[in-house]
Amino acid sequence: MTSAIEFKNVVKTFAKANGSVQAVLDRVSFSIPAGKTTVVAGGSGQGKSVTLKIILGLMQPDSGQVFVHGREVTRASGKELEALRTQFGVLFQGAALFDSLTVFENIALPLRERTRKSEQEIRRQVEKTLAQFELTGHEDKYPAQLSGGMKKRVGLSRAMQLSPSIMLFDEPTTGLDPVMTQDIYHLFAKTQAEFGFTSVIVSHDIPKIFNLADQVIILNSGKMDVFDSPEQIQWSEKPHIQEFVQTTMGTIYQSHLVEK
Repeated sequence: MTSAIEFKNVVKTFAKANGSVQAVLDRVSFSIPAGKTTVVAGGSGQGKSVTLKIILGLMQPDSGQVFVHGREVTRASGKELEALRTQFGVLFQGAALFDSLTVFENIALPLRERTRKSEQEIRRQVEKTLAQFELTGHEDKYPAQLSGGMKKRVGLSRAMQLSPSIMLFDEPTTGLDPVMTQDIYHLFAKTQAEFGFTSVIVSHDIPKIFNLADQVIILNSGKMDVFDSPEQIQWSEKPHIQEFVQTTMGTIYQSHLVEK
């Protein structure tokens, strides 16, 4: 299976207040398959967001290599790194919309900044996106006038404008109620199936988020455990994985039985 992202022996450490060093990523190696959904889980401070920043080239590892579609991110700089980043769409935890821009203007922003499309072409593309993401009629609203779920839709719409091959989701359902969370999960699954991008989701919403997962990566004390399906996690004999299962997944878990 083709890999969209690959980590090879990646190390990332941070100095602690007491002078000691914490290895957030300790010689980790894993692959994220192209066109699939990988969920990255783990406790607070285990390196989930750090992993996303390294993938984007916003943070450099202490050692090791990171590849995106076969090109090494860890050695890229300047225009090469900028070109690599155009392959990504990112949905941030709070959607990161610009409060002073309308829904239409937020969605159009990447097209105006990154392309040479005419205003007429931009309008056509944004109007098509508004219809795809059930936002028609909301284009003149400002973020303050939107619900949490609507903000996520606008954020995802904006992230999709440059047709990214990889979408990164950082705690995408934080602050949403259970009903809205399910709606957003439906939207993610529908969008991924329609556009075929590689999806990487960092989330604490366990086990619900596993219903979207083709692969699960669990971070713990600098190490990563990779599972080909959520069900496989339950059969791990590692003590920290067994503890994770007991506290987050219950005694029996089947992702295809979780309410969709």
